[in-house]
Amino acid sequence: MTDADCIFCKIVAGDIPSTQVRETERVIAFRDLYPKAPTHVLVIPKDHYANVAELAAADPALAGEVLAVAAEVAAAEGVDGPGWRLFANTGADGGQDVFHVHFHVVGGKPLGPMVAA
Repeated sequence: MTDADCIFCKIVAGDIPSTQVRETERVIAFRDLYPKAPTHVLVIPKDHYANVAELAAADPALAGEVLAVAAEVAAAEGVDGPGWRLFANTGADGGQDVFHVHFHVVGGKPLGPMVAA
């Protein structure tokens, strides 16, 4: 399933170029265009799910595969030893701006606190 207007669906289809770092049959990982750290990779399911809750409800096995690919990316990027962060923004108040579920693998420097007090 895809959404014709979704930028990530267009990346999956090959209509928009990306710098891929990992791909499985159902998951793709590519570098963020506006990295917030030396390592900043987005990991997404190829099928379109709007957010984490929708993915988890519809296909828990795929959600697990996305997490496994994220860990593989962290290891391949060399941030698994010193530490890395995995997060998914969900909903407008959560900071989500592309409504195709995506997880950020971020590392390569000390990241500090997750949310400012």
